[in-house]
Amino acid sequence: MKDKGLGSNGIGSLIFHTLFMIFIIAPLAVIILVSFSDKGYISMPFDGVSLRWYRAILDAPELMNALWISIWIGLGAATVASLVAVPAAIAIARYRFAGRDALMALLLSPLMIPHVVLGVAFLRFFSLMGWSGSFMALLLVHALIVVPFSLRLTLGAIIGLSRDAELAARSLGASRWVAFRRILLPLILPGVAGGWVLSFIQSFDEVTMTVFIATPGMTTLPVALYHRVSMLTDPVTTSVSAIMIVGTMVMMFILDRLVGIDRVLIGKK
Repeated sequence: MKDKGLGSNGIGSLIFHTLFMIFIIAPLAVIILVSFSDKGYISMPFDGVSLRWYRAILDAPELMNALWISIWIGLGAATVASLVAVPAAIAIARYRFAGRDALMALLLSPLMIPHVVLGVAFLRFFSLMGWSGSFMALLLVHALIVVPFSLRLTLGAIIGLSRDAELAARSLGASRWVAFRRILLPLILPGVAGGWVLSFIQSFDEVTMTVFIATPGMTTLPVALYHRVSMLTDPVTTSVSAIMIVGTMVMMFILDRLVGIDRVLIGKK
């Protein structure tokens, strides 16, 4: 009779996944514990919960300034990416035209080109344009690199969607804009919103290209943390990292509610 319990493969898989989760979660747990420690490091016995290092963030103006810049850049980049991705996804999914594949490749190219190469290229470009270290330069760079994420989720929402309701509305006299706004947009809104959330997360966490474009007065939070850690290691950095971890988890939960994490990560329908 065949054993229905865990076989050697099942046990091995369980051990692998357990170790993998420990490897991923342990560093995050350490960061969160240290951020609440009064001494700034983990000691046994634990010295109690303290918000000292979270209050210290308010006394670090460079971090607060970088935080607000990251938020505004993320909001702007995600919005620009959605405005580009929605019409592009409709055109790619619904129509056959010359250059369709080229358009798709162009919009997805930021995923294939090393960000270091893009960073150097945009550094030279913005220097020639006189935009170095400007808010607009950061916004354009971040919008460029998050368009593929918004496009992927928007395309996933449109592909396979029946056009019957749209065609019926058009036959009754509705314009293209009315049919889009009243019928198509509500149907694809979860995908569009999911793409917006994912784009915001990617923009907020971006470092590689921003290092080349940012200046001391116009930098994002991840780059500010990178420069701070390169000069000193203090618990304030740990507290900011803990806030970013929790914030990312909240955004990922929202993304899962909108479109599902499986669909984002592995394209599962």
